[in-house]
Amino acid sequence: MVQKGHIHKNILDLIGGTPMIRLNNSVKSFQGEFFAKYEGFNPGHSSKDRIALFIIEDAERKGLINNESTIIETTSGNTGFSLAMVALVKGYNCILAVSDKSSKDKIEMLAAMGAKVYVCPSNVGPDDPKSYVNFAKKIHNETDNSIYINQYFNELNVDAHYSTTGPEIWKQMNGDMTHFIACSGTGGTISGVAKYLKEKNPNIKVIGVDAYGSVLKKFHETGVIDQNEIFPYKVEGLGKNFIPSSTKFELIDSFVKVSDKESAHSALELTKSEGIFLGYTSGSILQALKQLSGDNEFKKDSRVVVIFPDHGSRYLSKIYSDEWMFENGFYDKTNTDIKKIKYI
Repeated sequence: MVQKGHIHKNILDLIGGTPMIRLNNSVKSFQGEFFAKYEGFNPGHSSKDRIALFIIEDAERKGLINNESTIIETTSGNTGFSLAMVALVKGYNCILAVSDKSSKDKIEMLAAMGAKVYVCPSNVGPDDPKSYVNFAKKIHNETDNSIYINQYFNELNVDAHYSTTGPEIWKQMNGDMTHFIACSGTGGTISGVAKYLKEKNPNIKVIGVDAYGSVLKKFHETGVIDQNEIFPYKVEGLGKNFIPSSTKFELIDSFVKVSDKESAHSALELTKSEGIFLGYTSGSILQALKQLSGDNEFKKDSRVVVIFPDHGSRYLSKIYSDEWMFENGFYDKTNTDIKKIKYI
């Protein structure tokens, strides 16, 4: 609904307040009711807008940055775009170290928003100087008057979602929910929301979604970082080969792992069944729901809230590209999801 006579002072005013949407066709075979908090409605098209604004404004209040400051961060793409957007509006410089897993679309968008972008290899260990985390630290040390956001180890990542996303979900659901399910990468979203929701109702079950190739699920279960769990995978913004301090494992009841291929197909299924143009990790969410439903996690009276983290426009050269899907073995000649485009 449009408010008469209301004009926003800039694009940053639109961050947060994203809609809660009932899921229908994609979950019709599951027991319970399912609702999605769709973060693609943020102006930067992802949940990362929240932490970018929250962390930068915290630095402003503390006097840590000025008009000549440079914002530096590691990102799979979404955080970088959000930081670049906030930095541009507020007048700061922005340098980003990006994983080469990030889609070409995401990388091009970062540069278009005025950031200086360095693309780093994803198939190296966390201690390698070429890893995007270590490279960003190097740039920070070499750049005067810079601030390193460090989302993986920044408590403000959790605080941003505790202060905004959590209260929004509780209000939108009128406190009536049984499960909260979210992808876990940095862990900021799931941890911040879980902290708020469990303060309101400790019985709400929090389930994290992890990727095959990541160590999060096994670490949660055993307290051990198993190097044998680590191998390259395609899905972005999900899982990690190290343990971020912004992941509060004590607030998460369990994890479920999903594969690249199943996540990609589930994202396409979501888009076609619900009419919402969603990103890769939203497919991971639906795939997790399928697996949890198969394990009888949900009952008739379950009310399940999930996070859809971003918009599908970031993945046009990946899961929405038939060529990319074929190249990665996600399609074969019998696949029925292939787009039918005819040129006359």
